[in-house]
Amino acid sequence: MTTADIPLLLIDSFTNFLNFYLVIIFVRLLLTWFPNIDWMQQIVGLLSPITDPYLNLFRFVPPIGTIDLSPILAIFALQLVAIPALAAIAPMFSSY
Repeated sequence: MTTADIPLLLIDSFTNFLNFYLVIIFVRLLLTWFPNIDWMQQIVGLLSPITDPYLNLFRFVPPIGTIDLSPILAIFALQLVAIPALAAIAPMFSSY
């Protein structure tokens, strides 16, 4: 590994983190649809401290009926950050 590869490695790591965080948010959202299953409460209890600080940034959007739109905005915002990061590392993988 050369010093020129370090920025690409950092961008790749950041992109992987964003993708992993998106999966965690998505799993937490799916689990909120099933509030009556006891073992899922333990999983939601583990995921809430990880995801709630980020999701709370988007709680300014009022729900429409029983549908909370703030997670949709949160996922969209993460995707807006991830797309340029993926575009930055795309040339690294095109040589393989």
